[in-house]
Amino acid sequence: MAIAKAERLMNLALCLLGTRRPLSKRELRESIEAYLEAGSDDSFNRMFERDKDDLRELGLVIETVENLDGEVGYLARRDSNRLPPITIDAEEAAALGLAAKVWQQARLAGAASGALQKLRAAGLPEDADPYGAHSALEPRIPAHEAAFEPLMLACRDRRPVVFDYRKATAARPEQRHVEPWALECWRGHWYLAGWDRDRGAERVFRLSRITGKVRARAGKYTADVPDVVTVRETVASWAGESAERTARIRLRSGAGYPLRAKAASVRELGEGWDELEIPYGHGLDAWLVEFGPDVVVLEPAELRADVVDRLRAVAKG
Repeated sequence: MAIAKAERLMNLALCLLGTRRPLSKRELRESIEAYLEAGSDDSFNRMFERDKDDLRELGLVIETVENLDGEVGYLARRDSNRLPPITIDAEEAAALGLAAKVWQQARLAGAASGALQKLRAAGLPEDADPYGAHSALEPRIPAHEAAFEPLMLACRDRRPVVFDYRKATAARPEQRHVEPWALECWRGHWYLAGWDRDRGAERVFRLSRITGKVRARAGKYTADVPDVVTVRETVASWAGESAERTARIRLRSGAGYPLRAKAASVRELGEGWDELEIPYGHGLDAWLVEFGPDVVVLEPAELRADVVDRLRAVAKG
């Protein structure tokens, strides 16, 4: 059914673009096989009106013209449906090439390559090599998580999803009902921002902690999607990136390199331990728990208590 409709829309678009004079409904019906097979005039009229509206939603400018006899005709003038020439300089071509290289490890690689081929066919200068420019730069955004593609499509189509999610401090995953907003890569990890229906609030989920399949659900969103979804800022805040306070921890030598990268100071204690001063913000306790026995919180006392509580919860299962 979907293929038949796409073919019908294509034939209608070609008829409207290929004519030099307005075509009446009768002429269009006689020119398109699918319309000839319509069982009645009412069935044809409904089909034609739907198809005309669909083409207009896709961006085709269809004019309605009435001749001297009062008969209504339709056409799509080529000058009204032609995009302006595409002009891309060397720097813009280099940026497109770098953007395409970013997705070489994801299923979007084919789409990115296809887009560059279409740009070249539409006028991209032959001497501009999007893939060769700045070859010293090899950006990569890995997308190995199985949840990436279904969540990307769900964000695009505004479709609610259900998945099992394991928090850093939990022994077992739990089901989450989410209205996905946006995906973003931050420090080598993919995160999803969306509306958690069970908690009635915005939440950010790390894709590597999603277990099992992401299942789509029917229905509309129940919460408004923000104009700007600040995934990175939200994750950074939960990780203590924007914190004004500091915490002191002991860290086993040779471990916890992400913590060392954030540290304001590092002091060797000897016997295989170092002392670090790191930013302290909301969610730091959950992050420290991930390092297990390699981290000991010295101060503040409330952070130490939160980490101990989380470790006990994990031990109880």
